[in-house]
Amino acid sequence: MKEFLDALSSKEPTPGGGGASALVAAVSCSLCSMVANLTTGKKKYAEYQERIDEYLVILKDKNELLQEDIKKDADAFAPLAAAYSLDKSTPGYDEIMEKALYDAAVAPKEILEDICSLIPVIEDLAVMGSRLAISDVAVAAACLEAAIKGCVLNIYINTKSMKDRERAEQMNAYAGRLVEDGIARLEKVYSDTEGLLKS
Repeated sequence: MKEFLDALSSKEPTPGGGGASALVAAVSCSLCSMVANLTTGKKKYAEYQERIDEYLVILKDKNELLQEDIKKDADAFAPLAAAYSLDKSTPGYDEIMEKALYDAAVAPKEILEDICSLIPVIEDLAVMGSRLAISDVAVAAACLEAAIKGCVLNIYINTKSMKDRERAEQMNAYAGRLVEDGIARLEKVYSDTEGLLKS
């Protein structure tokens, strides 16, 4: 963690906002795992035991995937950084730049999908998870919302410069739908939990 944060603090372009978003999503995933671990084996939640067992496996895999996404984002940016260093008179410059921009947008799109795949888990844990850890479910929702908002900007900053506007706008529209749906669902979990805790 310290190594990542030190690198994030430096003047190097990676890791950046995309990697940070994946890390925040991994934190959300870890909180979900904690809630599931605190719930499993408790008689009070026996009716959910089978699903909790499934989530403990699913969350482990998702956490590993999100940690891999940190590197995935950095790897996708490297060719774009190289393209930006080229002289515009370089043969095939426009094609090189367009491909690099597209690839650099695809990576955060895929990471966004990985992040959003956690939303149903958070929604279920808000219902099935131990009431002693319900605040942690809300924190997981807040973290995931931040991760979504951060990740999508790494799509938009690259599609903004693409010359193929139809392709760029299709990517933006797809990402926008994921964000709108995801944020609405996560904010409901957070507000519902907040209401329970304050009542």
